[in-house]
This record gives sequence, C-alpha cells and structure tokens, in this order.
Amino acid sequence: MGVTRTQIQLSEETCARAKKLCEAREISLAELARRGIEYILSVYSTEQEANQEWHPPTPRNLGWMGLSHEEIKAQAQLTNTEIRLTRRKER
Repeated sequence: MGVTRTQIQLSEETCARAKKLCEAREISLAELARRGIEYILSVYSTEQEANQEWHPPTPRNLGWMGLSHEEIKAQAQLTNTEIRLTRRKER
C-alpha cells in the first residue's frame, strides 16, 4: 500500500489547537490528521452510504414532564384561571 502526500488548509485557531493536542499526545500533526480521517471514515463511510444523500438524525421524542404531545397542547391552551382551579382541586 502506497502513501499519498497531500496538503490541507486550517484556520489559525484550528491549527494552534491541533498543535497543542499533538504536543500533549506526543504525535505529529500528520498522525493526528490520519487518525481523524480514519475515524471519520470508519463511522460514516461505506460504499452504499457514499452514494446516499446525508440527512440529519431524527430527534428523539423526549416529551415534557412525561406528557404526550396532546397533553402538552392541552396544558398550553389552559388559561391562568383554569390552571388555578385545577390546582385547587388537587389539594
């Protein structure tokens, strides 16, 4: 397997941060770039995925205080008077 020499452009801030990390880890900037590219390829790249358009992941439905969408909508439409009356009944 051969090696290809390439050049990249980084912002000054990114380059400075990368060099600090390289110094702390005692690796070269080239090694950091290789590891980063290999990681991204391992996570995102297969031949099948390369031919597909990327879409952001679908957000999880976390709800609000354990309420369903319908319950949230119903709570949002309550007036202040209705909220006070509901709280008095609960006591």
